[in-house]
Amino acid sequence: MELTPEQVKQFDRDGFLLFPNLFSEEEVGILRQETDRVSQIRSEMVVREGETEAVKIMFRLHETDGETASPAFRAAAHTPRILRAAQQCLHDDDVYMHHSKLNMKAAIEGSAWMWHQDFHAWHLDGIAEPNMATMTVVLTEATPLNGCMYVLPGSHKEGRSDPRRDESTAYKLWVAKTPDMKEYMKKYPEPVPIVGGAGTAALFHCNLLHASGHNLSAEDRWQIFFCFNQCKNRPADVENPRPDYVRSRNWTPLTIAADDGIVTAGRELTA
Repeated sequence: MELTPEQVKQFDRDGFLLFPNLFSEEEVGILRQETDRVSQIRSEMVVREGETEAVKIMFRLHETDGETASPAFRAAAHTPRILRAAQQCLHDDDVYMHHSKLNMKAAIEGSAWMWHQDFHAWHLDGIAEPNMATMTVVLTEATPLNGCMYVLPGSHKEGRSDPRRDESTAYKLWVAKTPDMKEYMKKYPEPVPIVGGAGTAALFHCNLLHASGHNLSAEDRWQIFFCFNQCKNRPADVENPRPDYVRSRNWTPLTIAADDGIVTAGRELTA
């Protein structure tokens, strides 16, 4: 997939792009099968919550090694639909994967993600410049009822805000302060929900404010995130760095592979 100049300008202006039905039903089916498989693994890369120990988030699915490695998700990350779009919006062909993660909002129990910028944490990883972007793909239908993601258009232009630490859920993260968020929501257009059927995707800037609510529905909601950084913007050394699965040390430039890689990987997994 090659973005048009108008789409790149829209990304620069709004901080995000939406791609309805970017992936086929067959491709989504393969990725969901892999989600089922990886979610059974007991690992520090699989974070659980609630009475049923439902999975909240899984990391590092894109690599060739490690407990959570998935050939299908690795193939997805290298498709032109994902990787080429990230290269274009970062204005750089040399990009690597800072991390990949799969958010799983369990039915009824799945908790909220407060308003935050990804660069809140990534800057603390030692990354100097906010020249990063994430492609996310919904693997189950995303609706307001099941806690879909919302983005605040244009808020990436605000720069990195001064965050606070939120420890209210199983996964701790840096989030926007409430007084700041109230001002941002007065300043920028109405939040936009990232909704759509399975296979819908969105690409968003690392400083774009985004959040998602509690899953009030009877069905789980699954969504994969591929987080890209320019190779020249790789992290500097920091004291007590986060683990490799959230702060990758593999800074090798990613190469674009076949667009049918997910289907090929699926056939190999079932062979």
